Amino acid sequence: MLALTTSLWVLTGVLALATLISFSKRKLGVVRGFDFPRQQFLMMALPLAAIFALLQPGAYWQYGLGVLGAVIAVQAFFIIKFTPLWSRQSVAADARQRARTEQHVSLLTCNVKKSNRQYHRLIALIRDREPDVVMAIETDADWIDALKDGLARSYPHWIEVPQDNGYGLCLFSRLALRHWDVRELITRKVPSIRTSVILRGGRPFRLYVVHPEPPSYEQDTLGRDSELAMVGLEAKKDPLPTVVSGDLNDVAWSTTTRRFQRLSKLLDPRVGRGFYNTFSATMPWMRWPLDHLFHDARFRLVEMARERKVGSDHFPMWFVLCLADSDAINSDPGMAEPGEVMQAKREIVAQRRKDRDPIGEDWENEDI
Repeated sequence: MLALTTSLWVLTGVLALATLISFSKRKLGVVRGFDFPRQQFLMMALPLAAIFALLQPGAYWQYGLGVLGAVIAVQAFFIIKFTPLWSRQSVAADARQRARTEQHVSLLTCNVKKSNRQYHRLIALIRDREPDVVMAIETDADWIDALKDGLARSYPHWIEVPQDNGYGLCLFSRLALRHWDVRELITRKVPSIRTSVILRGGRPFRLYVVHPEPPSYEQDTLGRDSELAMVGLEAKKDPLPTVVSGDLNDVAWSTTTRRFQRLSKLLDPRVGRGFYNTFSATMPWMRWPLDHLFHDARFRLVEMARERKVGSDHFPMWFVLCLADSDAINSDPGMAEPGEVMQAKREIVAQRRKDRDPIGEDWENEDI
């Protein structure tokens, strides 16, 4: 009984400490890492609370139950938005909009994992789904060659950024791409893509494809946070309807992603619908949403789904959007906090001045 009681109190203390650390504003990877497993913390706290209530271990058991109740409340507060219990942020397309297929765009995004060489699995998924636009992330030259060998006849428009450091990108499309450019926004050798996509009905929209640096325990997250802030500020000013997509190396409920939404005014279609956890495809007990799509209020959601495994440690994501004639009413991710825009701009300037290699360049040198 003593061993059980000790274990209960130790686990309770760990969960309480992890919950408290997640409130810190410090942009250290070791701190911001506690933003990620909120679902896991909640799933651990619930049975622990039940055990405390049933066994009542020791004289102060009610304090343990109170601490676990606070942990449950805090973690649920952050993630409840991504359940059907919350109102939807992204408006579903109505019957008339669903019928206007010339205003639709289907998008498939996938972090392929550079060391994954099962090219045929992603190619098969693309052939099955036939998306208008595909965004492949972590692509090197071998990945791009394989994708072009299998899909070039169906996809006439390509933007290729092969890299061996895990930050390569490849965007290919059935729809025309115009005025595209590849940019290293914050950190050298960390590219992003910006392009206009022309819908079948002739209307254009802007697409940003991003893959900022992941959090690392040894470093701060300012590179990632600044890149997302910079894209968010650009998206808000962009005259075209805007979509931002990619592996953001961040979860949907984090401080950084919520700031990105406030700066960009873009909507998250998962709010009110589900988590759509995309990482890790190989560890079911450790999953969270890393692969994102955000859109402005001129779009309506037609479809959204997490796709089957393709050999990567990420699941692909599928989206179908309809470009409507007006903004959706009552769809707003919130206003930027006082001073938030200026703080973001200062961080961007400071990070762009740094001359360093990106985080995790050697993480993909070994095969899966």
